[in-house]
Amino acid sequence: MNVLSAPERRSLVSGLAADDPALRDRLTERLRSTEQRLQERTARSVDPRVAGLVGHLVATGGKRLRPLLVLLGAEFGDPGSEDVIEAAVLAELIHVSSLYHDDVIDDAGTRHGAPSANALWGKRRAVFAGDWLLALAAQVACELGPQAVRMNAVAADRLVHGQTQELLGPGPGTAPLDHYFQVAAGKSASLIALSLQLGAVQAGAPDAYVTVLAEYGEQLGLAFQISDDLLDISSPLSASGKEPGMDLEAGVPSLPVLLALAGDDLGDGELRDLIATGPAAGTRQHRRALELLQDSAALAAAGSMMYDRLALARTALTALPQTPALRVLDALCDFVAHRTG
Repeated sequence: MNVLSAPERRSLVSGLAADDPALRDRLTERLRSTEQRLQERTARSVDPRVAGLVGHLVATGGKRLRPLLVLLGAEFGDPGSEDVIEAAVLAELIHVSSLYHDDVIDDAGTRHGAPSANALWGKRRAVFAGDWLLALAAQVACELGPQAVRMNAVAADRLVHGQTQELLGPGPGTAPLDHYFQVAAGKSASLIALSLQLGAVQAGAPDAYVTVLAEYGEQLGLAFQISDDLLDISSPLSASGKEPGMDLEAGVPSLPVLLALAGDDLGDGELRDLIATGPAAGTRQHRRALELLQDSAALAAAGSMMYDRLALARTALTALPQTPALRVLDALCDFVAHRTG
């Protein structure tokens, strides 16, 4: 899996905020403070074995996109508030907790280029690690105040609901595509919207800005999930850091797969048959299904849906004041559209 090291994260911030050195330097410094605080929070335990388990994925790194979004949301109020750093920690704690649970659900052997917690310590311990991080996030929210508590509770509910829906599959009368977006809203969009809201609220931004940032985050989060699906099919190994077609191999109902199954193009009949039989990894059928998907109308349609969501995100931004932070949020839409890992 492709992951950004600390220097690469700084490069991401530098690219997004290239036209405003003051904002770039402020975001870089406050991300550094967030990272330090995150490490301190997860290291606190009466048992060092617990600290090692719950800090495993924190230590392996990541893009830290959600903390960055907290800091950007804060730019629409007082970005210097110390509560903003704690809010950024809160957002990342919830996100990392979901990674522990996702790896157990997916039986994933690696995460961030390192062995997953369930591969090292077993599924039960990995589940408890994710639960512990959710509890720690709730503690941080309590320290931030009642509004953060409510926002954390809503986001945690949406996240767990989305994970459960993914496990259960579509309910009676629910179309597969509707189910896909319900899951994506819970698992992806909820945390991205929360991050922007948390930053804005803790920085004292006007309520109207908080609402707009939440809508932007919802649409950006859905687009981000679709881009993940596109990467699984179309990104080369050298760019994404993982073998293409892993979701297809695992039977994950990604958006391009769902669109291919729902399509009525007679030319896609072979693709639908291959997907329905669940081709195993490395087999000729798997390679053929991936090849057909890479060239399919379904992949193009999924890409169009991603751009539709990004357009809605950009529309939401028009209600915010023209600031350097707004330009970074707009640039994030391009980052999602063109990301390779």
